[in-house]
Amino acid sequence: MERFALWFIFLAGSLAQEDLVGNVFLFPKPSVTTYAILKPEVEKPLKNLTVCLRSYTTLTRFHSLLSLATSNPLQDNAFLLFSKPPNQCSIYINQEENVFKVDPTAVEWKHTCVSWDSVSGVVELWIDGKLYPRTVSKKASSIGFPSSIIQGQEQDSFGGGFNIDQSFVGEISDVHMWDYVLTPDHIQKVLFANMDFNGNIISWRSLQYELRGQATTQPKRQCKTLEHHYGLFAKCYK
Repeated sequence: MERFALWFIFLAGSLAQEDLVGNVFLFPKPSVTTYAILKPEVEKPLKNLTVCLRSYTTLTRFHSLLSLATSNPLQDNAFLLFSKPPNQCSIYINQEENVFKVDPTAVEWKHTCVSWDSVSGVVELWIDGKLYPRTVSKKASSIGFPSSIIQGQEQDSFGGGFNIDQSFVGEISDVHMWDYVLTPDHIQKVLFANMDFNGNIISWRSLQYELRGQATTQPKRQCKTLEHHYGLFAKCYK
């Protein structure tokens, strides 16, 4: 399938809508000026949410994988996926932190999915297809809009307030967001790169985004060993 790209000039960066399958966002150095802004297909309050992405980094300090802030000054962490090496991951829902103890990960690609259901408040964290013990957060609430969705930085204010010590250095790919909770079967489909199952809020196959600073798109290169019920196999990214 021929890749379609539509390019604009927007403020200090470039705004693009593109099929990014086979590519990554590269964040090369610690910085407060390097990041990616993701533009959702539909902007609305979210009562349910699933976010999945792949990441590759050698960072041993805290760092943000995806930060969603709203225009409400009290909701800079409306949704935040925040890694705390070596063995913790924090999920923020409307400012409330939910800490998960996770397996220390090797220096290779990892696949992370987070879901939240407002009716039950249940938060699920999946890493490389493994579900960690669930928790409950902000039952009966919703994640407001307009929203600012950023990768590479953690927002302490709407679209800003960055801290270099929380910046992401490495590669991020295959970012998807849905306005519903994925089933375990769907999580497995996303993990094993089912190209027909894409986010309806944010889709890596049709992503409108803006890169700032030294952030670039690059071809995906690494391989990762994945475990399936049929056995182990290597998934390579060109």
